[in-house]
Amino acid sequence: MPKASEIKRGMVVEINGKYYAVQNVDVRSPSSRGANTLYKVRFSQLPLGGKYEETFTGDDQVKEATLEHRPCSFLYREEDMYIFMDNEDYEQYYLSSSSIEAQIPYLSDGMSNITALMIDGAVLTIQLPTNIVLEVTQCVPGMQSASATGRTKPATLANGLEVQVPEYIREGELVKISTETGKFMSRA
Repeated sequence: MPKASEIKRGMVVEINGKYYAVQNVDVRSPSSRGANTLYKVRFSQLPLGGKYEETFTGDDQVKEATLEHRPCSFLYREEDMYIFMDNEDYEQYYLSSSSIEAQIPYLSDGMSNITALMIDGAVLTIQLPTNIVLEVTQCVPGMQSASATGRTKPATLANGLEVQVPEYIREGELVKISTETGKFMSRA
C-alpha cells in the first residue's frame, strides 16, 4: 500500500469499496514547525464519473487497486461513448466520456498503444502512452531566427488539441506532446 506522498496522476485507488482515478495532486507544505505536508488529491470515480476530493498527510496509507492491463486501440466515438478494441481478442469496450475525461483531448481515431485498465473483466478506464505524436494542422507562420528565443505560439493539432509550441514550428510538422502535462516536448 503506497503512502499518500507516493500518489501520482493516473493511479487508480480504492476508497471505501469504490475505485477512483487520481486526476490532480496538490502538495502543500505548512510553514509552522512540526506541521505535516498535506496532499490534496482530486479523484474521478470509476467507471461512472463524478468528482471526489480528499486531503492526506504524507504518512497516510492509500490502497492501490489491483488492475489487469490489456493492450487496446481507440476505434471511434459514438455520441457520449468511446469505443476501444482489445488488440489480443478483438473484444470491444465501451467507455463513457465521464470515465476518461482527462484522456479525451489526446485521442484520435485509430490510435493504438493504449492500455485498458480492468477489474473482474470490466473496463474502468484507459491509460495513454506518456507522449503522443501529432501533426500541426494550423499555426501562424514560423520565424527563421526564432530558435534563439523561448517564445511560443498557439498551434492546433490533427485531433483538434490546441497547445503552445515554439515559434519555429510550422504547419505540417510532427510534434511530440506529453499526455501527462499537455505540453509540447519536441519535434517528432
